[in-house]
Order: sequence, then structure tokens, then C-alpha cells
Amino acid sequence: FQEKDKLVAEVIRYVLFKTYQTAGCPIKREELAQIVTKNYRQRALPGLVISEAKEKLSSVFGYEMRELQRLRLPSRSTRSSQQCMVEAKSYIVTSQLPSDIYSKYVEDKENSHMTGFAFVVVSIVHLAGGKISEENLWHQLRRLGLNESDENHPVFGNSKQTLEMLVQQRYLQKEKVVGPEGNTLMYDLAERALDESISGKLKDYISQVVNKETTAEAD
Repeated sequence: FQEKDKLVAEVIRYVLFKTYQTAGCPIKREELAQIVTKNYRQRALPGLVISEAKEKLSSVFGYEMRELQRLRLPSRSTRSSQQCMVEAKSYIVTSQLPSDIYSKYVEDKENSHMTGFAFVVVSIVHLAGGKISEENLWHQLRRLGLNESDENHPVFGNSKQTLEMLVQQRYLQKEKVVGPEGNTLMYDLAERALDESISGKLKDYISQVVNKETTAEAD
């Protein structure tokens, strides 16, 4: 039991450190399982340790370790190999605190611009029907003052790298589609953006914007 508690603590440390180090990129289940299996061979142990780590993260730290549902995209010859390697099971860490308390006491204000950027981009793709071409996405972002050629944007630095970070964090996934006019890079919503914690907020936000516009037109 003592050894199991040590493994649970090790998994929690790894999850918190990796989440901070990678700005919230999903953590593969196999990474967590390897913490256990490097010294122990019992087949059921990794699942048990990960399950206890999830409970402790929630009860002690106030974080939910959410399992992302893998997107099973149809295999096509046009799909880039990168897209065929979506991790089978992965986790993200989200705060269980009410948003106002989280914003006041916990949120890293230096990184809050990335949260805003993710929300805007996911909104654009969502309103485009869940899929948008790279060209059209940058067209929409240029209207908001962000250009793909920006390498030293005062807030986002390198714009293309900032967009790529949303792919790493699994808000978006990209694929090359071969058409009669050549290759087109398309962005789809990935599993993190489709997770109910994000998609619910997104629908609320979009309905608020639509209601405001409707009210303004009525006036």
C-alpha cells in the first residue's frame, strides 16, 4: 500500500509538472502507465494508480483530470501521417473552482491571452461548421488584427507558432486535402474543443453575442 501511495504521488507530480511545462497540452495515458510499469509488472496496477491520482487531484488540489475522447478520423490517402497518430487516450487538467474565483486567485494572467486566443479561434471554426481552410481562418484573424506574417506580435509573438500551439493542445487538428487546385490545409475542431466543458461555454458565448446583435438591431 505504501508503494502504491508513492506511485500515486509520482503520477500527480508528473501530471501537474507536465501541464505547467507544456502549457496544458494533453498527457498520454501511456506516459502515466510507464511511471508504474517501470518497476511493477501487475497488469491492473496502472489503472488503479491513475484512478486514485484522479481522485486525489480532485479532492486535494481541486483539479479534474479529464479524459479526452479520441477523435477517430476516417483514414484517407490525402490525410497527413501526423493525423493518423492521434493518441489513443490522453488527459487534460481543468480547475473545479468557480470561474470567478479561479480568475481572481489562480489564473496565470501572463498566459490568459492564450486562453482568449484559443476561444476566439475555436469560435471561428465552430461557426464555420467545425472545419475551415487555413486561408479562410487567417482571413478571419486578420480582421481581428492578427496576421500570419507577424513574427513579433506584441501579445502573441510568432502568430503561426501561436496557432500551432492550439494543435499541440488538441483544440484543433489539421489535415492536407488534395483537390483539383492543389493541396489545401484544413483545420478541424479536435477533441479538446469538442469536450463538453469547452463546447458548452462556447455555445453560451455565441448565443450571448447573437442575442446582443439581435437586441441592437431591434433598437
